[in-house]
Amino acid sequence: MSKFENVTVVKKANMYFDGKVTSRTIEFANGDVKTLGIMMPGEYRFGTDKKEIMEILAGQVEVLLPGEDLWHKIGGGDSFEVPANSAFDIKVLDVTDYCCSYLG
Repeated sequence: MSKFENVTVVKKANMYFDGKVTSRTIEFANGDVKTLGIMMPGEYRFGTDKKEIMEILAGQVEVLLPGEDLWHKIGGGDSFEVPANSAFDIKVLDVTDYCCSYLG
């Protein structure tokens, strides 16, 4: 899906890591929530409350998922899932555009 229609956009930005990761929250009529954002190069650790699907729209990252020892290289057009109530590490190799879907 290249665009979202009939949504509510929260004006206030979500800012993490001194502004190196930012996003905007998108709310759908059926209650679904997604964020659209940009990550600047760096290494970050994120915690999750809900299961997440992270789509990398453009850019390159490496991700270390919970319970794994191997880093996965993810590029534009690829995605990865993170379980609820966990954390993952991400190395952003270049400016990365992403969409995160929150499930459950």
